[in-house]
Amino acid sequence: MKSDIPVTSLQRLPVYLNYLKSLPSEGYISSGAIAHALDMGEVLVRKDLAFTAAQGRTRVGYLRKELIAALEDYLGCNDKKRAVIFGAGELGQALMSYGGFSNYGIEVIAAFDSDSAKIGTYVGGKPVYGIENVEEELGRLDAKLAVMCVPARFAQDVVDVTVKCGIKKILNFAPVLLRVPSGTIVRNMDVAANLAILSSMT
Repeated sequence: MKSDIPVTSLQRLPVYLNYLKSLPSEGYISSGAIAHALDMGEVLVRKDLAFTAAQGRTRVGYLRKELIAALEDYLGCNDKKRAVIFGAGELGQALMSYGGFSNYGIEVIAAFDSDSAKIGTYVGGKPVYGIENVEEELGRLDAKLAVMCVPARFAQDVVDVTVKCGIKKILNFAPVLLRVPSGTIVRNMDVAANLAILSSMT
């Protein structure tokens, strides 16, 4: 079950996938070779890959294309998922224009903002709607994921409406702890905090 996988293992699976896709050759690759290339422990890599349907061969390893397929299947890369962005500022616009989401089966389809100068415009070919129309538009768009790029003071109000509209998976860039009901998942991405952690490491 996917619910049984530790979050840290789940976070590493895309790293393995991106590395495998970067290799120029087909054929087999061992967990040891993956571990060496990514500076990880071989046992750790093997345990992570065991959560997928990948089948390694003794003394040979994994067939690269089969391992890629197993990782993509586990991560849901082949299942199309729609996402919307709240806040069409610089960060929101950068995410709207980013093409890498499609590698994981995610399609960013629209953004919402309160700035009248942005409402009705397009960024990366995607429309920006007024935040006052969020309930109506979300019902039509059928999005399952939301990305919060709004200022901290607005984030909770926006999340409350988002959850009310049925979105239960949220990526939060706002530097604030969001209160959500049980069954709703929030992943926080505090860039400043992560930079602070990096700067304190020796």
